[in-house]
Amino acid sequence: MDSTRGHSGGAVGKLPGGIWVLGFVSLFMDISSEMIHGLLPMFLVTTLGASTLAVGLIEGLGESTALIVKIFSGAWSDYLGKRKGLALLGYALGALSKPLFAVAPTAGVVLTARVLDRVGKGIRGAPRDAMVAELAPPSLRGASFGLRQALDTVGAFVGPLLGVGLMLLWADNFRAVFRVAIVPGVLAVLLLLFGVRETGTHRDDRPPLRIGREGLKRLTAPYWWVVGIGTMFTLARFSEAFLVLRAQQGGIPIALVPLVMVAMNLVYAVSAYPFGKLSDRMSHTSLLAMGLLVLIAADLVLAHSDYPGAVLLGVAFWGVHMGMTQGLLATMVADTAPAELWGTAYGFFSLMSGLAMLVASVVAGSLWDSLGAASTFRAGAAFCVVALIGLAARSSSRPSAAA
Repeated sequence: MDSTRGHSGGAVGKLPGGIWVLGFVSLFMDISSEMIHGLLPMFLVTTLGASTLAVGLIEGLGESTALIVKIFSGAWSDYLGKRKGLALLGYALGALSKPLFAVAPTAGVVLTARVLDRVGKGIRGAPRDAMVAELAPPSLRGASFGLRQALDTVGAFVGPLLGVGLMLLWADNFRAVFRVAIVPGVLAVLLLLFGVRETGTHRDDRPPLRIGREGLKRLTAPYWWVVGIGTMFTLARFSEAFLVLRAQQGGIPIALVPLVMVAMNLVYAVSAYPFGKLSDRMSHTSLLAMGLLVLIAADLVLAHSDYPGAVLLGVAFWGVHMGMTQGLLATMVADTAPAELWGTAYGFFSLMSGLAMLVASVVAGSLWDSLGAASTFRAGAAFCVVALIGLAARSSSRPSAAA
């Protein structure tokens, strides 16, 4: 892959309308999800009496379930040559899971709701990303993924902001806020149903529906390198629930703690499109390395201070890292996999990231309970260093590859 990209000035005006609609679908579903998830760690600990390890386990199982399910939905969408139906099913499951959070009497019910919600995310994720790749002009692929990610992340900070406002209005009534979250989830389903056309076609040469080794051998070495580096990134970046708990340690009132996620996602949303556009013009490996350095800075700040100002600084670094790397990794998958296997490629990438997320979140919760919060963030920084070593080894062994 060339390290120099073509100029993409004015790219946002050239992007297909379907990219925008998919972005707004993500925006509404993220508002719905983050109204709940921004409050969920505190709800579990303060209302249901769960331990920090239980929070890490619930978050890790939820997120890893979503990422693991993606491989099956991605492969199935490749087999069908159709994407929209699976994406619609996934968004519908996400919307249907929301009422369970409002009535959950125990952490076990929260886990059930979280897993159902994340199964929906897993079903929709790979087909939706493949739809973006199919709709995007190749020279604007980074900008397209960056825009969708930016709109998705607008929802991720609007949701906690609404949650904070409603918590203040309703005197810390978690369950009432969770009920309101049902509405934007339904809006996301309706927008996808009526606003996005199917990108695929019926195919006579559809690939066999195989998810094992035989079905993956058409994916090349550059793709597997992207999978490996994406896995290391996930190990270094455990569940964001720990950012919420770190803010609570700093003495921030419960109703205002979700503002930490608002700040992180605001930075993420503002940075995702510019860095996506930049990725169309520069070395992907260099941009990944920069993202890791920013994440190391976030981890070190969060490890050594729990004062509100320091927490916000660390969270802002975290958001910049997300903006630099998440759309970029999605672009790299599309650039290194055959178009007819994009669903499978995104699915397997997510499978490996899902396993890494489960390990990272459980380890983070265990370290937090046994050694304190600082050890959790120091471990994240150590994984970043390992990933940087991997990037450096790749660059030195293949200096012409931008990967």
